[in-house]
Amino acid sequence: MRPYFLFLDDERYPHYVTWINLPLGHWFIARDLEEFKRTINIKGMPELVSFDHDLAEEHYKHATADYIPYDEYKIPTGWHCAKWLVEECKRLDEPIPLYAIHTLNKTGKINIEKILNADD
Repeated sequence: MRPYFLFLDDERYPHYVTWINLPLGHWFIARDLEEFKRTINIKGMPELVSFDHDLAEEHYKHATADYIPYDEYKIPTGWHCAKWLVEECKRLDEPIPLYAIHTLNKTGKINIEKILNADD
């Protein structure tokens, strides 16, 4: 499989993200958990994943909160995608890919980092 980068975001494109440095490369974009899973299942593990947290309108009401009620959401967040990625890597006995977190949701960023770094 050809190496690729995976960009998870409901609206943006990689070149719109200027607040962190994302590498130039062959990016695939996933807008939600299903596209995220489908891309990885078809293309294999990406070389790098860049995560947004808030992937639907319902997530924005907690974008500045200190606590995010994940069980209340109907639509999965970037945190759910990170959780699935960790479980998939364990199932396949593969390392977690390199990652960046470009979300502007500070609590969401911390929560995604905790999931991805749980085995460190």
